[in-house]
Amino acid sequence: MLKSEKNSHPLSQANFTQFNDDEGGVNLGQVGAVLRRRLLLIGGTTALVATAAVLKAETDPPVYQGTFDILTKPVTGEDKVIANIPQTINGQDVAAPESTKEVQTTIAVLRSPRVLNPIVEKLQAQYPDITYDSLVYYLVITSNKPNILNIQYTSSDQKFVSDVLKLLSDAYLQYSLQERRADVEQAIQFVDLQKQPLEKSLKYWQDQLRNLRLDNNLIEPAQKAQELSTQLASLRQQRVENRVQLEQMVASYEELQRELAQAPGERAGNSLLSDNARYQKILDQIQAADIAAKQQSAVFTDENPAMETLRQKKESLLPLLAQEEARVQKDYQSRIQQLSARDRSLDEKINNVYGEIRKLATISRNYDNIQRELQIANAALTQFTTKQQSLQIEKAQKQQPWVLLDPTLTKVNEPLAISDSAKRNLALGGLLGLLLGVGTALVVDKLSNIFYSSQELKDATRLPLLGIVPLRKELEAVTKDNFSKGVQNTDGASFFEVFRSLYTNILLLGSDTPIRSLVISSALQGDGKSTIATQLAQAAAAMGQRVLLVDANLRAPSLHNRVGLMNIQGLTDVISQDLDWHNVIEPSPLEDNMFVMPAGPIPPDSVRLLASQKMHNLMEELQVSFDLVIYDTPPLLGFADAYLLAANTDGLVLVAGLGKLKRTALQQALEQIQISGTPLLGLVANKSKDAVPVSYQYYQQYYRQSLSAERVSVDIASTNGKSSGMASTISKNPKR
Repeated sequence: MLKSEKNSHPLSQANFTQFNDDEGGVNLGQVGAVLRRRLLLIGGTTALVATAAVLKAETDPPVYQGTFDILTKPVTGEDKVIANIPQTINGQDVAAPESTKEVQTTIAVLRSPRVLNPIVEKLQAQYPDITYDSLVYYLVITSNKPNILNIQYTSSDQKFVSDVLKLLSDAYLQYSLQERRADVEQAIQFVDLQKQPLEKSLKYWQDQLRNLRLDNNLIEPAQKAQELSTQLASLRQQRVENRVQLEQMVASYEELQRELAQAPGERAGNSLLSDNARYQKILDQIQAADIAAKQQSAVFTDENPAMETLRQKKESLLPLLAQEEARVQKDYQSRIQQLSARDRSLDEKINNVYGEIRKLATISRNYDNIQRELQIANAALTQFTTKQQSLQIEKAQKQQPWVLLDPTLTKVNEPLAISDSAKRNLALGGLLGLLLGVGTALVVDKLSNIFYSSQELKDATRLPLLGIVPLRKELEAVTKDNFSKGVQNTDGASFFEVFRSLYTNILLLGSDTPIRSLVISSALQGDGKSTIATQLAQAAAAMGQRVLLVDANLRAPSLHNRVGLMNIQGLTDVISQDLDWHNVIEPSPLEDNMFVMPAGPIPPDSVRLLASQKMHNLMEELQVSFDLVIYDTPPLLGFADAYLLAANTDGLVLVAGLGKLKRTALQQALEQIQISGTPLLGLVANKSKDAVPVSYQYYQQYYRQSLSAERVSVDIASTNGKSSGMASTISKNPKR
């Protein structure tokens, strides 16, 4: 394979980030590891500081300490009276505990110059050297229980302590009374200022309500709306009834017109005209005259006077009948006009009521707004008036809000015993020494500039961490007996599983183009690169790969000792003497698929051999002949061997020995790798003292269980064999 082809591998392009020496955050796990490493330093510093504190306590003069307690929120008779009055400052929270923030604020005020300067002025008459700073320095105010302040003062002068406590108690009680009065007066002023705009607002909305009622001639919009609703319902009912009558009258009039269009003789059975008595009487007379004329026509001729008389009578009745028909028609028309006029009047009245209802909706909305604003103003004014009355009652109180729990204050504690002072100083000194020791340990560990954990290595380099190899004291002594076929101890097998995981991670890097060859090196000597190379080759061979381990460290070869072989011929002979490499490699006694090419004799110039074309050709042949070729090289710093070989492989695996590798050395090695363009596959953290990985623990547990089960099976088989043998012996020797 040509070099250009190797560099086209997707893993060959090194993607370095800037070496991060500052991890940019607090890692509690790393801090804990630092503290464990520097436990002796922390313990020594703590013991030294604590001893110094105890010695100082034994040489100090006797100290007197005085103390008194103040109840800051007592429940008195006056407080109970005020608590029953709504809207007081104390309200229902007279006995409520203070919050932490309120307590700290109160303590800060009690230690302020505003409260303590008058006490200093009084004390200076008898103690001229007293100042505010010296007074507040020995003054301790705490609150261990709700609403109770504990005041302590310490001095070597017992009388001075007593005088200070007396002045402090008086000053604090007076301060509580003044503060309450000041709060009440300030609250009264605030209430007075707030009442003025509320009174104006209340008067304004009262005037608006009065004007609204006068302008619209109403008392309550709801009552007016009810009246209009009732009136509208009545008018609508009347209109319905009137329209029914109108429709009936129009129908009757049309029926009358049809009757009048008929002959008089055909109208006799009609119901409309028959209801009219006058019309019906005239019609009866005409019909009677017709009947009489027909009867007389049988006796008399048409010229007979009797017939003439009957004809004249009928003719005289016909105008009367026509007049009565006209009168009936006019009566119907008049009634229809009346009903139509009434319908129009009802429509007009209904429209007027609708207009009043729409107008009333606007008035009602304005009325509700005024009522709402009036209620708000009235409620606010009532609240502030009640508040003002309660504040006046609260202002009249004369009792001090705070109470001394021990009013006598006649006794100051005896001087603190030396043993007590020593215990206190021991505790404080131990705490201070512990903090100082922890800080010193962190600083010393930071200045040591060494990687101690895999997380530090990963955070500092930002490079792929291919594997973490735990620290094992017996690692250097692992030989053929540890990993021979069929016999493996639990620790050796589980430790060997770490290298199988390492090889799996390397395989996953070359998902597109398989990794066939790699160089294993380290920044400096002693990081365990040769051991890692040997174990990795054995793990790959155990996983079915045909592996060749090449000792390319021509300056100080050591791989032959690790695998139990002789270093008679090797890489040096293949390059310098044109030996066939097949005659140089030897099968490893550690694994069947593993082969080793020793370094051979140490040449005078190893760089010349490794940079030769023969070496380049040899590496290509080896990569074609084996599934994986691993080259063990000298360290990176100070030697060019690893760079020359890595240029013809799929990449470089850098081994970092934790607890030994300095940050500057690793940074320099990474910079040289980046400058040379060497493909870097990733890092291997060796000799890790971190917690054993979970997978490592699971493998140990699983392997031990399997081994125990296998041993039990062997023991049972052995016992059964012995029993069978004994039974056979007994059968052959029955007497026995």
